Amino acid sequence: MSTIIYPSPIFGPIHSRRLGVSLGINLLPADGKCCTFDCIYCECGYNKDHRPHAKLPTREEVYNALERRLINMQANGPAPDVLTFAGNGEPTLHPHFKEIIEDTITLRNRYFPNARISVLSNSTQIHRPEVFEALCRVDNNILKLDTVDTAYINKVDRPAGSYDVNRIIEGMKAFQGNLIIQTMFLKGKTDEGEDVDNTSDVFVLPWLEVVKAIAPRQVMIYTIDRETPDSFLQKATHEELDRIVTLLEQAGLRASASY
Repeated sequence: MSTIIYPSPIFGPIHSRRLGVSLGINLLPADGKCCTFDCIYCECGYNKDHRPHAKLPTREEVYNALERRLINMQANGPAPDVLTFAGNGEPTLHPHFKEIIEDTITLRNRYFPNARISVLSNSTQIHRPEVFEALCRVDNNILKLDTVDTAYINKVDRPAGSYDVNRIIEGMKAFQGNLIIQTMFLKGKTDEGEDVDNTSDVFVLPWLEVVKAIAPRQVMIYTIDRETPDSFLQKATHEELDRIVTLLEQAGLRASASY
């Protein structure tokens, strides 16, 4: 089983299926994973197998590293489509997340004013006022909602602490449409043999009703693309993802799928 542990604080650029030429910003240690989820499909592996020993990058380290990379890209290319907060876990866990977002906006405006700033988050910290405020300022506030089924969340996303999906839903509604919902659809089984197919109407229709109530400006659905910690997972098919996109569009929502 291979896993990806990203450099910190800057990695890439890489070509993202959803975002284009993406310069990654990793606010977590470069030698391990910090996350409030322990997803069985995470490309970074299980939390227990990648406990970090290094410290979080400081605000100043992030600023300086990002500026150096943007200067280099301005001189040598490629121009980034997006500056993406992602990496080895949940970026909003950084204690200076809000300030780093402010710094990134300043640097983006200076070097690549047409680039967008994106945050890929599992939504577990959106109740914190400083995180909420920072996410309201970025171009792409991309929040995870894989399902509204608590048993499925506990089996697949595996929250590391207390997790109330209804609280998450209410937190998403508070953005008043200024968010993008991101949902993973997959099939197959866990390593313990439990089914994880969430492409059927049993999972899709209740999720769709909640998404309609949240009313995001976009919904991004996707499936696994790299090796996963649980070895018996399978991709959702093009047809299954296309069906879900059609349901979203019929509900008046803007939607896209990455296969």
